[in-house]
Amino acid sequence: MTASAAAFGILGSLVTACGSPESDGTTLRLVVPEYGNSPATSSKAYWDQLSAAFSAAHPGKKIEVTLYPWADVDREVTRMVSENNAPDVALMGAYSDFVAQDRLYAASEVMSIRTESNFLQPLAEAGSIRRNLYGLPFVASSRLLFYNKDLFEKAGAKPPKTWSDLKEAAEALKGEGVLYPYALPLGPEEALIWELSNGGGYTDAGGAYNIASEQNTETFRWIKDNLVTPALTGPVPPAQLDREDAFAAFLRGDVGMVNGYPSLLHEAKAKGIKVGTLRMPVSDTLGDGKVPPAAGVADWMMAFKREGNRELVGSFLNFVYEDKNLKEFAGRYKLLPSTVTANQDARNAADDPSAEQFLSALRTAELYPVDDPSWLQVSDTIKRNIGKAVAPGAEPKAVLEDIARQAEAASKDS
Repeated sequence: MTASAAAFGILGSLVTACGSPESDGTTLRLVVPEYGNSPATSSKAYWDQLSAAFSAAHPGKKIEVTLYPWADVDREVTRMVSENNAPDVALMGAYSDFVAQDRLYAASEVMSIRTESNFLQPLAEAGSIRRNLYGLPFVASSRLLFYNKDLFEKAGAKPPKTWSDLKEAAEALKGEGVLYPYALPLGPEEALIWELSNGGGYTDAGGAYNIASEQNTETFRWIKDNLVTPALTGPVPPAQLDREDAFAAFLRGDVGMVNGYPSLLHEAKAKGIKVGTLRMPVSDTLGDGKVPPAAGVADWMMAFKREGNRELVGSFLNFVYEDKNLKEFAGRYKLLPSTVTANQDARNAADDPSAEQFLSALRTAELYPVDDPSWLQVSDTIKRNIGKAVAPGAEPKAVLEDIARQAEAASKDS
């Protein structure tokens, strides 16, 4: 998701840091990230509208909203919690470290049964620890492979179904002078997409980190030998290619293929780019008919325990997860709502046929191991180091083993 350069309407501190404030039961403090990329698209408009509607439906109650850029919101909420000044509700990228600190209400404590049971299954599973739902998925998306149809037609390339198909298409695109035949901004997300397509992933069946597995090692050796070394990933090394830069290049028509999410697809179509979408091509050795899960991503709402706030928090959560409110937010930013009923709106599918493709992938998607309290630290380690696995002269296995050691140490410390 795109983060703005600055926060809009950030509130001052409401209490001192000497102790966790007791709620008065009437004012809910909400911290959320900025999903827009300009004042015109700021999330502030949505939360202002929602706050007014909530107050109208609950006389005497109000919401005070603080927005932070996506790059800052996790850190700022963590700071508030460490200062015993947690908000009532926060929306951010991870939740499990707060569960480990016993800071969060379980969904069953603050949501109606109907609301709690309405989440899409893969999202509910990722938001649960010891069978209790703590991370409340708000909006989500899956990842598909995007390809520029005009560039493919010019190069005589075919939409790829396997890795060898992808390499063949990239070679044809390079032959036509395409700057980025396949754009690979290698970070946690792209790494997971590729690992899944070879039967691997970040964790094993028991949930333990398995970053240096045989499948993952094979994956990065293939990427290095077949895409990076032949210069099929463009002029910027994957370790240095920022995802937003890759997306911007796709919107300029300089990219043949890139893994993307719904909002990028809408931006591309708005610019007149003809885009094809398909599931991530799979390894040629994966086995006939085997369909690995797509990579899924969700943003998590969480309810912090404060004396006297439980009833107010419950009223807010049941309100914000009403279909009309959830679909309004998801529609603004071309994301998928997190609930079953909000995704059953037939009009959305009619207006945007691609929405069903993303939703279909999300229904069986594999998400980050956000239920592990160490994930934020491990995710940062992957982001900073995974690109080294495909660098010239590198041995992928050694790089993955180093990341795995750091992940294991972080997991033990959490």
